[in-house]
Amino acid sequence: MVGLVDSFIENMFVMIWINIILATGLNLIIGFAGQFSLGHAGFMAIGAYTTAIITQKAVSIGGFYVSFIVGMIIAVIAALLVGIPTLRLRGDYLAIATMGAAEIIRIIINNMKITNGPAGMFNIPQFATWPIVYVMMCITTIVTVNFINSRGGRVIKSVREDEIAAEAMGINTTKWKLAAFVLGAATAAIAGSLHASYLQTIAPNDFGIMESISILIIVVLGGVGSVTGTFVAAVVLGVLDTVLQDFGTLRMVIYAAALILIMVFKPSGLLGTREISIRRLFSYIKRRSV
Repeated sequence: MVGLVDSFIENMFVMIWINIILATGLNLIIGFAGQFSLGHAGFMAIGAYTTAIITQKAVSIGGFYVSFIVGMIIAVIAALLVGIPTLRLRGDYLAIATMGAAEIIRIIINNMKITNGPAGMFNIPQFATWPIVYVMMCITTIVTVNFINSRGGRVIKSVREDEIAAEAMGINTTKWKLAAFVLGAATAAIAGSLHASYLQTIAPNDFGIMESISILIIVVLGGVGSVTGTFVAAVVLGVLDTVLQDFGTLRMVIYAAALILIMVFKPSGLLGTREISIRRLFSYIKRRSV
């Protein structure tokens, strides 16, 4: 945000917005479709490396946007290959299967010459400025929310509530779970593209299981099944992480303790399944003022 705030604050906001894109996509899979996935980092890696490779060959804003599309297409294909066999599983089995799939993606990237192997990729052209990241966050959120409020969204929520009853009503549950999984993977690829272009440096270890868990923490903290909860949690964790930078290694202890306290007192997350709306906010303020 040149001319308005320093680069430190800009970096904080950009990383918060990227995390919102990631967590909103994962919340669609976990909170609305009811599928416990731990493979989000794998799809993020696909987007990141696609953008890194393409923009280093085609150094232009056009090449950057092409890398967005190509990254999403590859992530969607990967999600179909992973989702078709694994989404028939449930609970812990699905989590283990998706985690394994993400690790396979990371290992493939780690052993490819075009990705520079374990050394990672450097000097990636920076086309992801803060306005582009902000706009992409808005677009992905609008698309996700519209899907949730559509007929398809109502179907996946019925599958989440009672999959057996949904199947008895003639709903193809695997098809709709796969649709949510694919859309979530596409949003992760977008976030990965922005991540690579903004930070200009990526490595396979950036997209390990801990990255998937970090995204999951945002979803759980905000409230599984709450899009606005995802926003609140991403902001809280982003600011907390930035404020604690000066504490060195003690930072992670304080960070973990804060998370534990929040989950003890708010086990369903900061918002639970509730959503914040402008109308509801004004109604609350009006009631308080009476």
